Amino acid sequence: MDNTQGHTAADALVVFGVTGDLAYKKIFPSLYAMVKRGMLNVPVIGVAASPWSLAQLRKHAREAIIKSGEIDDKPALDHLLSLLGYVSGDYNDPGTFKALKNTLGDARRPAHYLAIPPELFMTVVKGLGATGLAEQARVIIEKPFGRDLASARELNRVLRSVFADDAIFRIDHYLGKEAIMNILYFRFANTFLEPVWNRNYVASVQITLSEAFGVQGRGAFYESAGCLRDVVQNHLFQIVALLAIEPPAYQSFDAVHTEKHKIFRAMRPLAPDDLVRGQYTGYRKEPGVAKDSDVETFCALRLFIDSWRWQGVPWYLRSGKCLAGTVAEILVELKPPPQRLFDDSAPTNGRDNYLRFRLSPRTAIALAARVKRAGKAFTGDQRELFLLDEQPDKEAPYERLLGDAMAGDGALFAREACIEAAWAVVEPVLAKHHRVVSYKAGSWGPNEADALIAANGSWHNPIAEETE
Repeated sequence: MDNTQGHTAADALVVFGVTGDLAYKKIFPSLYAMVKRGMLNVPVIGVAASPWSLAQLRKHAREAIIKSGEIDDKPALDHLLSLLGYVSGDYNDPGTFKALKNTLGDARRPAHYLAIPPELFMTVVKGLGATGLAEQARVIIEKPFGRDLASARELNRVLRSVFADDAIFRIDHYLGKEAIMNILYFRFANTFLEPVWNRNYVASVQITLSEAFGVQGRGAFYESAGCLRDVVQNHLFQIVALLAIEPPAYQSFDAVHTEKHKIFRAMRPLAPDDLVRGQYTGYRKEPGVAKDSDVETFCALRLFIDSWRWQGVPWYLRSGKCLAGTVAEILVELKPPPQRLFDDSAPTNGRDNYLRFRLSPRTAIALAARVKRAGKAFTGDQRELFLLDEQPDKEAPYERLLGDAMAGDGALFAREACIEAAWAVVEPVLAKHHRVVSYKAGSWGPNEADALIAANGSWHNPIAEETE
């Protein structure tokens, strides 16, 4: 699937928030990788409030790249540093955008990347429009896309008032991960899945996205977001959509986006009893966190998709910080055979036939089945057909997504209609929900999450060896 036909490549990249944490940890290492691959040879103009010199920015960029790994191509690093430019100023000051226009020089098709706090998105977009910097340009918006349905709609309205619809790129870095794209490929490149990929054979689906670390000094940000807004409404829902969509009608990512939108529309809006909100012990002692905070650092929810294919199948999603491992995994549990012909085939752990996708830290696909032991007795053991799929030279998500945005390829970016439909699912529980319950750091979350899934068994906890 290729959506690049007919698009003109950007002739400059502008990074708002270039002195921030995201640029340091993700963007500079990705830009370095793009230069090494020959994918980046245009000016990269940083914009931020910090009163830095260009030399300071170059030093900062070099340190960021060194911290992310070794410098294995010094000419590429030197070339990236030579592409950098810097504009210092307040985003509320029209003079900042005039200075940016001068720094861009002859560039006419810049890609403006907003790696800034979401409350500044509309300020910068309006500033770009007022200065004529949006003509023939693209804008790349970093999640979160709003805090609820109303704010998402307002953000989209402002974006469309300044930029053409096909010039707006909403980054969800999860969509750039190789393992996520492999879900789409695995589903529709293989015939054997389709006959069983429905309510007749699937008992339930579980998705776990866990982190072993806490908020890491970002308590103030987390107080404004929480787990439901930070990862569930976007990352986890995108995974659900790829697992649940109908086969696209034709070979195009536009067809994929159309089917994903149908899934978001078919998701049953959440009710308070569908959601367990947890908070790890010690969170309230983090800097910037309220002493009586009710913000969740853990979410577990039960979701239903009211479609022909998935009617009645529960989807269980959970994510959180300070959990037992840093891992992302999907478990699609199949229904048992209609008649148990062998006494030992009752599952010992609550499940025996399933398909497992491990998304990180090492990507893999596993199919579970029971296999007979040698001898006369009809007894067997649980086995997994296990496929490890590691590709050491694969592109990092930001490398791929920045390259795609600059090329004008919107295939892997979130669409406006899908974002708003996803917000509509969580909207009922953003304000009306049960209070957070505490859980011990290093556990798999609060006991209440176990009760949520009890009617369909238990949570699948990825084993320790796979989280190292």
